[in-house]
Amino acid sequence: MSRRPTMHDVARIAGVSAKTVSRVVNNETPVDPLTRARVQQAIAELGFRRNEQARSLRPGQTSALIGLVTGDLGNPFYSAIARGIEDVAHRRGHLLLTTSSDERPDRERQLIDALLQHNIEGLIIVPTLGQHDYLSPAFLRGLPVVAVDRPVHTHPPLDTVLLDNRHGAALAVTSLLQAGHTRVAVIDGESAVFTGAERIAGYHDAHRQQKVTPDATLLRQGFHGETQAETAMTDLLDLPAPPTAVFATNNRIAIGALNGMHRRKHWIPLAVFDDFDLAGMLPTPVTVVAYDAVEMGRQAAELLFARLDGLSADPQVRTLPVTVHQRGPGNLAVN
Repeated sequence: MSRRPTMHDVARIAGVSAKTVSRVVNNETPVDPLTRARVQQAIAELGFRRNEQARSLRPGQTSALIGLVTGDLGNPFYSAIARGIEDVAHRRGHLLLTTSSDERPDRERQLIDALLQHNIEGLIIVPTLGQHDYLSPAFLRGLPVVAVDRPVHTHPPLDTVLLDNRHGAALAVTSLLQAGHTRVAVIDGESAVFTGAERIAGYHDAHRQQKVTPDATLLRQGFHGETQAETAMTDLLDLPAPPTAVFATNNRIAIGALNGMHRRKHWIPLAVFDDFDLAGMLPTPVTVVAYDAVEMGRQAAELLFARLDGLSADPQVRTLPVTVHQRGPGNLAVN
């Protein structure tokens, strides 16, 4: 066995439940002497070691650990993913350690190394840009890994859970084009990030399908977070021929775009890949691409625990569906 053996491995070899293994490992009673001997033999065969770091987190608890590395837990999207993972982890008797990379590859690697030192049994990651040699089986000692929201190009590939980014973006932008908007701007963050690239592709798909030629001067990429997106929005509204609608590729960018409209006192319809609180109370129509981020986390965790249970099938890529909804005032038409 290339990875570190777990209680579930011991339970499978001994033909008992993980709870029984836990009782034996922690010298709890009651455990039948013959059952205890069988568990102890399986422990010796596998070289199982109790996870002391996990036990120290909650005195009296024997839960194992799984790790999560996201971009920023302050973002409700990542918090929802973490909640979904935690739901499954709790059901399986595990604790979840959550960390934020701040989208920095160097920090991501440091965090993964720190999680390994805590003897995590599995890892779920929202990967940063760049190479991921540290997600190789050699570096991770066979630890199972699942990528969520963005794929990772590794060999062998990883189990991955994604959203239907391109199709969702195309649906949202199509709603603007069909309402008569031929000058639809787009504000995006890092163009090399998988989610942004897919959503930009969906923006162009919608224009092709509706036979509208997009104006390249209305494309804004490299604007991260609310402050930069606000700057992008005000610049767009200051153009000699400003856009009549705008597509924001995520929730943080959408907030910045709305702040820019507020600053200029110039409201135009907004489409955004994300739903967000109070979208229906804004003074301009908002088209949102909605999805279940908690379910993304649950599915990522289910894949991880399937690997921990011994699944050896080829890596899976699961793509979750999205839906488009109208918020705020109902009239999308060009003023």
